[in-house]
Amino acid sequence: EYDYFQYHPMEEINSWMAQMAKEYPDVVTIVDYGKSYENRTISLMRIGLKTDAKKKAIWMDCGIHAREWIAPAFCQYFVRQILQTYKTDAKMEAMMTNMDFYITPVLNVDGYIFSWTNSSNRLWRKNRSPGPSGDCYGTDLNRNFDANWGIVGVSSDCNSNIYPGRGPISEPEAQAVTYFVGSRKEDFLCFLTIHSYGQLLLIPYGHPDFTASNYDELMKVGEGAAEAIWKVHGKKYRVGTSPAVLYANSGSSRDWARMQDIPLTFTFELRDNGTYGFELPQEEIQPTCEEAYSGALHIITYAHDKTFNGATATAAAAVWTTLLALGVNLMLF
Repeated sequence: EYDYFQYHPMEEINSWMAQMAKEYPDVVTIVDYGKSYENRTISLMRIGLKTDAKKKAIWMDCGIHAREWIAPAFCQYFVRQILQTYKTDAKMEAMMTNMDFYITPVLNVDGYIFSWTNSSNRLWRKNRSPGPSGDCYGTDLNRNFDANWGIVGVSSDCNSNIYPGRGPISEPEAQAVTYFVGSRKEDFLCFLTIHSYGQLLLIPYGHPDFTASNYDELMKVGEGAAEAIWKVHGKKYRVGTSPAVLYANSGSSRDWARMQDIPLTFTFELRDNGTYGFELPQEEIQPTCEEAYSGALHIITYAHDKTFNGATATAAAAVWTTLLALGVNLMLF
């Protein structure tokens, strides 16, 4: 029995992904969509019910920062929950009929594996590509996206944890997301990227001089998600742009996704507030995942209902309009 409430090394996560595809062949497909710097495969799980209709999509990635082990744990828990509920929960079934979930349990594969090698590497954050001088390693993948790249919240020192790389999307891991999501960006309703720590829901933009065109909507949906989180275990998550509640930064995947016109883009910063920081104890995995699931589901449900409930109402109105145009006596219905 797979233990969702302990941290797993990469080979166990890979085996788990394969097992999920085997257990749920009708709804789970493994998609390899890139290679890391060290030539490891970057894979996601596409989860949804097969239909003939063109489907919308939800993006979720975990583990863009190697040391944030709670993030991959959450992606695995999220997958388990939606697979366990769709057969008995009509709402989840509808969402999996109308949308596909694209979930990457570990995006920064090289960095994650490196963070497991020994205790001195446990807090490694970046990927593992060599810097320009060859004597330092790693680019911060969440500063490497083509979104106001290299302007704020970065360092040109390649030893720094916030080194943004040689240029926008210089890193293969960032390229993989950019090409996969970018090539079907009109399908995505929602882009969620999962981090730790700080108990925050961050909306675009990381640069203080830019405001998202749907800022009010993002704040409203984010506040609703924070309330949903709070109701589970009483943990408070703050909502806002990165400069407002954390720090300014540029080149994040969240900002890039919003610049691709994906309307609902959020960064989750999971537990805690710094007591354990990145080394969150395993006994905190279950409550953290339970509350974050509730928050993520709030955002995803909002995205779904805004798109599909409106479409259903429009279709119904069109039918009635047609009937009226044909002079049908509505008293017959």
